[in-house]
Amino acid sequence: MKYVYLGLAIASELIGSSCLQASKQFTKLVPSVITVIAFISCFYFLSFALKSIPLGVAYSIWAGLGIVCTALISVFIFKQSLDAPACIGIGFIVVGVIIMNLFSSSVSH
Repeated sequence: MKYVYLGLAIASELIGSSCLQASKQFTKLVPSVITVIAFISCFYFLSFALKSIPLGVAYSIWAGLGIVCTALISVFIFKQSLDAPACIGIGFIVVGVIIMNLFSSSVSH
C-alpha cells in the first residue's frame, strides 16, 4: 500500500504542475483551484507513504518520477521542447531511480 500512496502523490503532483501551467499565473480560476487541491492531495498522500518508506527514498522517487513525467507532459501536452542535454539529464534521473530501487539496501521492498 505504501507505493500506492507514493503513486497517488506523484499523480497528484503531476496534475498540480500541469494545472499550474494552465492557470496562467493563477489568472484562470478552475486550473488555479485544481492546482491547490492537487498539491494538498500530493502532500497528504506523500505523508502516508512516509509512514513506511524512508524519507530519502520516497522523496527521491517522488521527485525523480515527477520531473520525468512533468517533462513528458510539457512536451506532449504543452508542446514545449527539450534539447539533448535536457534529455540526457532526464535519462540520468531515470537511471538513478532504477539503481536506487534495484541495489540500495535503503529501499524497503
